[in-house]
Amino acid sequence: MAESVQAPKFAPFFGMAGVASAMIFGCAGAAYGTAKSGIGIVGAGTFRPEIIMRSLIPVVMSGILAVYSLVIAVLIVNDIGQNQNYPLFSGFMHLASGLSVGLTSLEAGYAIGTVGDMGVRSYMKQSRVFVGMVLILIFAEVLGLYGLIVGLLLNANSRG
Repeated sequence: MAESVQAPKFAPFFGMAGVASAMIFGCAGAAYGTAKSGIGIVGAGTFRPEIIMRSLIPVVMSGILAVYSLVIAVLIVNDIGQNQNYPLFSGFMHLASGLSVGLTSLEAGYAIGTVGDMGVRSYMKQSRVFVGMVLILIFAEVLGLYGLIVGLLLNANSRG
């Protein structure tokens, strides 16, 4: 007769570390992207106020990174709360999931902020730069999306 194995009491710590990693790193990336590109928007808007609304694209894209982090954090917390016997395997998978989303969002936010700042300043001088800037921003944003996809896959497979 098989005996039931009790999960260690510290297992939820790793799941919560995944939640914290996703939110801390993801929101740090979103904040950096918003602040860095916002500096460029304010600088460019001083000379050409009519370009401010079109220049907000990097700020919106940075905010999406925080949404990615929030989505995975809510999913992880929901899994932890529903599981009375939370296994260590799930804790490690949730940690990997949170780190995947958080760190890719951090790096995507850095890229969006850097490109957004210089892109908006260049757009102020030459309007033909806009399409290229948006394409580069999309490629930077997709890095965070890749992290979200991997994080969702890890979270879905955490019920080992």
